[in-house]
Amino acid sequence: MNPSEYALEVLKQTSRTFYIPISRLPSGLLEAVASAYLCMRAIDEIEDHPDLDNPTKAKLLRLLSLNLQAAEPGASLEPLVYGLDGVNGLYGLPEVTLQIGDWANLAPGAIAPRIWDATAAMADRMAYWAEVNWTIRNESDLNRYTFSVAGAVGLLLSDLWAWYDGTQTNRSHAIGFGRGLQTVNIIRNRREDCARGADFSQRDGRLPRCSFTPVAIWLWLICMSSLCLLARPWIFVKFP
Repeated sequence: MNPSEYALEVLKQTSRTFYIPISRLPSGLLEAVASAYLCMRAIDEIEDHPDLDNPTKAKLLRLLSLNLQAAEPGASLEPLVYGLDGVNGLYGLPEVTLQIGDWANLAPGAIAPRIWDATAAMADRMAYWAEVNWTIRNESDLNRYTFSVAGAVGLLLSDLWAWYDGTQTNRSHAIGFGRGLQTVNIIRNRREDCARGADFSQRDGRLPRCSFTPVAIWLWLICMSSLCLLARPWIFVKFP
């Protein structure tokens, strides 16, 4: 089994939803998108780990960010997972996280550093939100969080398509699309998030009063439909 086939097999086990569209991408783009998805899923599993406290999550996320910042195309995989062994022995990290070095090296060399940069930046942002226990008090906080974990992914996807065949997309729309979808995820997953100690709402149980109303979210989805057809940004939304 070659690296691409192995990555797709792990992807199939990790996300049935995204396996189908990613597996149908053309060669080159397939490896780039699969690399990006699995790298970000690797750090997401740390953020969502039920047995890690927030300081440990932040420490691991920043460690992986630094490892990715030091990465070089084609280099050994060991430096990319440096520091995970001890935590894995205590808490048991998912395989998709322990194999982040494989995912980082899956992408074509010409675009791999962009994926490493995006993953490193997201890991740093996740670390910040873990430290503040995902506390969102106002519209600015919500904008920051949804950009950190979703809007920035829209920017990465836009860059991947531009790299692959010159497709140009509206970056502002890509950010808005990601923010809207993440807000929907917050509403949909509130019970599970509260169970792990992360409550994105105010004390009265409501999201901050801001532009992220259901109407605004649906307007974003409608406005982004043309971009979906062109650049397929939906392949990074996290579904089961």
